[in-house]
Amino acid sequence: METFPVIHTNFWDAIIAVPLVMIATQILKKLFDISKPYIPMLASITGLIISIFFAHRDNLWVGIFMGFFYGNAGVGLYSSLKTQLMTYRNSRNDFE
Repeated sequence: METFPVIHTNFWDAIIAVPLVMIATQILKKLFDISKPYIPMLASITGLIISIFFAHRDNLWVGIFMGFFYGNAGVGLYSSLKTQLMTYRNSRNDFE
C-alpha cells in the first residue's frame, strides 16, 4: 500500500511563492493583454510551474498539489488586497 506524500508548508510557501505567483500573474496579464476569465487559470499554471520545477521538484504529486495551492492563494491574495483597497478608498470619500 502506497502512503500519501508528506506535504510541509513552510516559509517559502507563505512569504515567497504566493506573492511571486500574484506578481508574475499580474505581469503576464499586462504583457499579453489576457482577459479576466483566464486569470485564475494563468495563476494556477504559474503556481504549478513554480511548485513542480522549483519548490517541490523531488516529488511530482506534492508539486502538483502545492502548485494549485500557490495559484489559488495568489488569486485570493490579489482579490483580498483589491477589495481592501477599494473599501478603504470608498470609506475615505464618505468622510469628506
